[in-house]
Amino acid sequence: MRVGSGNTMVAKKTVKRTLSVEEKNASSEVKKTKVTHPSHGTVAGLVLTLGQGDVGQLGLGEDVIERKKPALVVLPEKIVQVVAGGMHTVCLSETGNDNNGVIGLLEPMKQSVVPVQVQIGVPIVKIASGNDHLVMLTSEGDLYTSGCGEQGQLGRVAECFTNRGGRKGLYRLLIPQCIHMKAKGSGRVLFQDAFCGAYFTFAISKEGHVYGFGLTNYHQLGTKGTSSCFAPRNLSSFKNSTRSWVGFSGGQHHTVCLDSEGRAYSLGRAEYGRLGLGEGAEEKNEPTLISGLPSVSLVACGASVSYAVTKDGRVFSWGMGTNYQLGTGEEEDVWSPIEMMGKQLENRVVLSVSSGGQHTVLLVRNQEEQS
Repeated sequence: MRVGSGNTMVAKKTVKRTLSVEEKNASSEVKKTKVTHPSHGTVAGLVLTLGQGDVGQLGLGEDVIERKKPALVVLPEKIVQVVAGGMHTVCLSETGNDNNGVIGLLEPMKQSVVPVQVQIGVPIVKIASGNDHLVMLTSEGDLYTSGCGEQGQLGRVAECFTNRGGRKGLYRLLIPQCIHMKAKGSGRVLFQDAFCGAYFTFAISKEGHVYGFGLTNYHQLGTKGTSSCFAPRNLSSFKNSTRSWVGFSGGQHHTVCLDSEGRAYSLGRAEYGRLGLGEGAEEKNEPTLISGLPSVSLVACGASVSYAVTKDGRVFSWGMGTNYQLGTGEEEDVWSPIEMMGKQLENRVVLSVSSGGQHTVLLVRNQEEQS
C-alpha cells in the first residue's frame, strides 16, 4: 500500500516565545540585509490567494474560509516570494525575513495564528515548503530544514529518529538545522536552489547536479525504486547532457519540472490530470514533456494540482478541481493546461504561484509597473 502523509505536529494554540539577546541581534542584522535569488529577483508584488482557508491559510481573515477566484491579501511588507504548504502560507519579504502564518512547525504541539519570524541568524535567499516541512536556502549555499521528517523530506535525519526525534526529542525535527554533505575531495556540497513536494525535496547543487530526498512511492523523485530516501541522492533521471534543469515542484505524489529552454515536464502519479498529459495518461517514472504550453518561467504543484507561469506573465493550471484551486470557479478536473482567469488577474502580470493541500497563492504586479 502506497501512502503519502506524515503526522502534522500542530494544535490550535498561539506560539509565545521570548527571544534571547543573541537571537534579537541576529534578527536585527538580517533585517538590514536585502537579499535576492533568481527565483524571485528584486521585484516585489501583491499576494493573491484562492481555495480553502478553514485554518486561516488564505490570510483573508477569520470569516473567509473559501475563495473560488483569486483574492487580494493585505500585508505590511513588500513581498518577493510566497509559498503554500499543506495548511499554511509563508511570505518572504525583500529584506530576507520569512513571515509565517499557521505554519505549526516552530514548537512541539503548538500553532501560530499570527506571523512569527523563523530564527536562522544568516540571510535566507529562498524558502520552499512541503505539506509539513520547510526548506531554507542561505546566501552561502547551505540548506536548512525543519518540520516532519517521516518520509525523509528533511534530508538530515536517520529513519529511526524521524518519528519523535530520538533522545533530542522533537526539537531535532522542528528547529531548523543544516544538511551537511561532503563533496568529492574536500569541502562540502553547496546549493544554488531548492524546491519541495508535499513529502519530498529537490535541490540543485552549485555544480548543477540534481539531488532528491523524501517520499518517492510513485517515482515522483525519478528514482527506479519506490522506497523513501532519507539522505540526499544524486538523481540519474535528471542527468542529460542536452538539458539543464532550473525548476522543480512536487505535489503529494507527482512532480512538475522546468528546463532552461522554458519547457515543462511531469512525472509520478497521473490520476485526476495532475501530470497535464491529457486524459488516459499513466504513471511516469521519468520527466515527460507537457505539450500545449507557451514558454514557461516557473512551475508549481499542489497535492493533486499543477501550475505553470509563462514568460509573458500568465498562469496555467490543471489537475483535481476540488477545493477550487485551479481558479476555474468549478470543481471539475482538468487534464491539460488551461489559463487561469479572474478579476484580480486583470491588467496584472503573474510573477509566481505556489499551491498547498487545499489552497493556492499567487504573487502578481500591476501591468503598468516597471519590472
